[in-house]
Amino acid sequence: MARLLADRPADKLTIGDMARHLGHSHGAVRNAALTLVRRGEADQSGTGQPQFRANAKTAAAAQRAVISPAGTHSPRAQAATTRTTYTAAAAPRQTGPIRRAGGQLYHPRELADLPDVEALNRLRDADVPVLLYGPPGTGKTSLVEAAFPDLLTVAGDGDTTVGDLIGEYTQDDAGAYVFQYGPLVTAMTEGRALLIDDATLISPKVLAALYPAMDGRRQIQVKAHKGETIKAEPGFYVVAGHNPGVHGAVLTEALASRFSVQIQIGTDYDLALALRIDAQVVRVARNLAQQVELGELGWAPQLRELLSYQKTEAVLGTKAALANLIGIAPVEDRDAVADAVMKAVGINKIAPLTLGKQLPASAARQPPGSTGSAHRGRPR
Repeated sequence: MARLLADRPADKLTIGDMARHLGHSHGAVRNAALTLVRRGEADQSGTGQPQFRANAKTAAAAQRAVISPAGTHSPRAQAATTRTTYTAAAAPRQTGPIRRAGGQLYHPRELADLPDVEALNRLRDADVPVLLYGPPGTGKTSLVEAAFPDLLTVAGDGDTTVGDLIGEYTQDDAGAYVFQYGPLVTAMTEGRALLIDDATLISPKVLAALYPAMDGRRQIQVKAHKGETIKAEPGFYVVAGHNPGVHGAVLTEALASRFSVQIQIGTDYDLALALRIDAQVVRVARNLAQQVELGELGWAPQLRELLSYQKTEAVLGTKAALANLIGIAPVEDRDAVADAVMKAVGINKIAPLTLGKQLPASAARQPPGSTGSAHRGRPR
């Protein structure tokens, strides 16, 4: 990478330019280019598609090989350099925790007799789009982040626009209007993975802008930017998340048909125990989840709520954490959740976490040596 930039000192090269020249995947090229920038051995510019250019240190960097410590490279980055046809018997099993971009650990789970992150990478290599569905807090986003370190994310809701996906004009510091490419264009031009989170909350008319990039055309037209045509580079991949129980979430036939593989995601309560979350609370959550499956309830604590419980308990104590767990349940399910919690822990009454009456003035707030009312009326 450094040699390519050093040999063309006057050129500003995009990820696509360098990938085509070097014959490597866009993900691998992007990682290498950003590493050079972080070390000060190349310069980066551009507000839409980033461009890279040699600087005074690039030529020296090209003269030496830098070997990264073991474990530095992600499974995705390693796999991206050569696309391989896998066989289940020969494939390595990534069963240990994987550190996500934010530093959190993800614990892989089994999917089709494979670790889930490995299964997703195989689907990406085969260009098979995936829809993950299940209650909020079950780890859909965490799984995708662990599988694809080059991920870009669109957080969908009812207000998401075509501009949020493709891009729009923004005003720069000089007052001029420039077109800022959106995450869809960036993912296409850099060959990156794109997560459309809460996709079923986005208007179908908005999602329609995504479909030409996912089908055989592998391109979109940016009407707002002179009708520019954007073509997807190798490695571009779309995965979406769907929360069926969320108000306003609608899985249309047009959306569902774009995702050949649809995977249900639920909470791994055994993992919750392994993370040392209170076993009584995990048992309550598991029982409530079974009631949800039977259609008797609409809500049960998922891993996100259990992790929140653990943190709250460490700060405010068990009773407050239990009260908060009850309070975050939907109103229509709160009584059933409260009954289950009280029965499990043997407490007769637990109400949602609520502010109580005003506390009396604390003596600690008075000046040292003060005795309160004895000072009233005393001349100062």
